[in-house]
Amino acid sequence: MKRVFLQDYKNLDFKFYQNVDDFIVTEEPIKFTNKGNFIILKIKKIRLGTWDLIEKLADGLQIYENEIGYAGLKDKNATTTQYISIPRKYAKDIKKFKHSKIEIKDTFLHSTKLNIGDLIGNTFEINLHEVKIEDVGLIEKRIKEIAKVGMPNFFGYQRFGRDVEKNLEKANQIIYGDLKIRDRKLEKMLISAYQSDFFNKWLAKRIEMSDKTFKLLNGDVLMQHSEKKLFTPSKINDNIQKDFEAQKIAPTGLLSGRDVFRAKCEAREIEEQFDDTYIQEKGLRRLALVYPKNISVKYNKETKKCKLRFTLPKASYATVLIENILNKNLKA
Repeated sequence: MKRVFLQDYKNLDFKFYQNVDDFIVTEEPIKFTNKGNFIILKIKKIRLGTWDLIEKLADGLQIYENEIGYAGLKDKNATTTQYISIPRKYAKDIKKFKHSKIEIKDTFLHSTKLNIGDLIGNTFEINLHEVKIEDVGLIEKRIKEIAKVGMPNFFGYQRFGRDVEKNLEKANQIIYGDLKIRDRKLEKMLISAYQSDFFNKWLAKRIEMSDKTFKLLNGDVLMQHSEKKLFTPSKINDNIQKDFEAQKIAPTGLLSGRDVFRAKCEAREIEEQFDDTYIQEKGLRRLALVYPKNISVKYNKETKKCKLRFTLPKASYATVLIENILNKNLKA
């Protein structure tokens, strides 16, 4: 799906490569209790996705994969640092574990197993190549503008796999009972892509109908950042608008499924065009806008390499931010 941007920038022509040297991700973890029946492993890995990491840990420690907890899924084509939990009873086995692509940097105790979403965000270090010196100021200006007005929180191309249409069609067949897949992980990934496609289309519609802004509608499901609470005002008043502009609250979009808050009134009229009530997976609300923080831009004249560093909240894509800076899709 062609990305829709809030800004009307001219296209830039730098190169972006997602690999272990140019794409470095570090999870920003929740606060650990430092006591309890689980060990948290701070792991640095290269050329391994999170599922690969879990498989290697399970084999090496001789434990079941479902005993291992994780806070977020991380890309394979990157150098990533993430946090994994295992039961404390395997403490001795950790000391013996070795793998060429996995380094255990630190360990902590925690009261519970890690679950998806148990992180604050992710910090990225990304190298942009073949950057013209006259474009460095533009890159910095753009990322700072995006930090003020927000980045539409589209799912990135990684979410959908190489054959997007085929994967979405398979998901549709699973949901409507025409296709059975024994691999539960694959089934969940396909359905997640299907949910994400609806979200992306809803988000594009909301931006287009608001003329390149994100205008709040009566009945929107909003999130209060300080308490992470969802609420649905029947009317968007001046106070809510001010809180939105001050980044105290943010609109959310629907990931269709069961047991999920749905919008009301005017907002629901748009949302229901991108809803599928046949989906039996648990539904979620996802932030429609996110705001990059802790931004730095450094340029090397000799290599024409520009290093970006920034932090995004969980469940948002650095590649989408790069697309916003470029003003074009990285991948169709």
